Amino acid sequence: MAITGTDLIINRADLSDARLREVEFADTPPAGQVLLRIDQFALTANTITYGTATDSLGYWNFFPVPEEGFGRIPAWGFADVVASSNPDIAVGRRVYGYMPMSTHLMVKPGKVSPDGFSDKAAHRQKMAPIYNRYVFTNADPGYAPEAEAQIALFRPLFTTSFLLADFFQRNEMFGAQMLTMSSASSKTALGLAAEMTRVKPEGVEVVGFTSPGNVAFVEGLGLYDRVLSYDEVGALSHAPAAYVDFSGNGDFTLRLHSHFGDQMRHSAQVGVTDWQNANLRVPGLPGPKPQFFFAPLYAQERIGDWGMAGFQSRLAEAWAAFTDKVAWLDVTEHKGPEAAKARYLTALVGEFDPRRGDMVSLQNG
Repeated sequence: MAITGTDLIINRADLSDARLREVEFADTPPAGQVLLRIDQFALTANTITYGTATDSLGYWNFFPVPEEGFGRIPAWGFADVVASSNPDIAVGRRVYGYMPMSTHLMVKPGKVSPDGFSDKAAHRQKMAPIYNRYVFTNADPGYAPEAEAQIALFRPLFTTSFLLADFFQRNEMFGAQMLTMSSASSKTALGLAAEMTRVKPEGVEVVGFTSPGNVAFVEGLGLYDRVLSYDEVGALSHAPAAYVDFSGNGDFTLRLHSHFGDQMRHSAQVGVTDWQNANLRVPGLPGPKPQFFFAPLYAQERIGDWGMAGFQSRLAEAWAAFTDKVAWLDVTEHKGPEAAKARYLTALVGEFDPRRGDMVSLQNG
């Protein structure tokens, strides 16, 4: 008997063209494979970035669909094994990892370890391994059922935050006395600010830029040394500075680089939260050329330096310190295919309340 599911597929040429389609799976998967029932996933500004990123990063390749020109945008979430032809993975096990915006996902586990497995589907092997790993929740020391939203909404982004903080610390801040960042209310920026309070060198100021309506909220979190609106660039001194661009807004990048000139010591491009106004190639930009920071590649480098156990222990220590700082998060749930599609479309036009975290499920029940 077939299992019927639903996909939210997106026109890659027009991200506002979102459609629901039915798909069927055999109730007995092919040999060695496992069918996951996707329970819920986080929808953040970073999720939208996956859809707007260049093809070279491969985000559209993780969960392809037959329809020409369409795809599924990835998200981080939780799923349960509902059918298994793999003797090492029992029905009922719950996993956390990279999911499509769908009700189901068929995976092809490789070697199964006590903590999880990697999907060895051929089309996923060219992408960064960190995205192919699925963790058994009962083997995750940081897991608790009541913390699922916090994990899905923040942990993948905080991993990038942790790596960025290490990158700047490792490079002695490139000589900067000030670390500036755009989209200061975004979850990755908040994670970076929080981690910098823990590891930044003495004398370094962390400055976040955000929209005027978010300034009071971001200030109230106490994670930045200073919070400014985007029109207050002139309030900064001309001390040596570094910049982390989470918005991709070329106009702001130009204004900030022009303000610091040769005092801008490093400029890192990370996200595109303001994708509708994104302009990553700014001609005549003073100071250093922005460098794209791709967290998965940097993670592999540090795993090589520290070993997997060393990497995980450092990340776990940083994550534990961070979770105490996000008690303010208000989680909103969106259930069912139509609700999932509606929330995706509002997210696409930038409707994100920094106080809220959105957990989405295409499941009706």
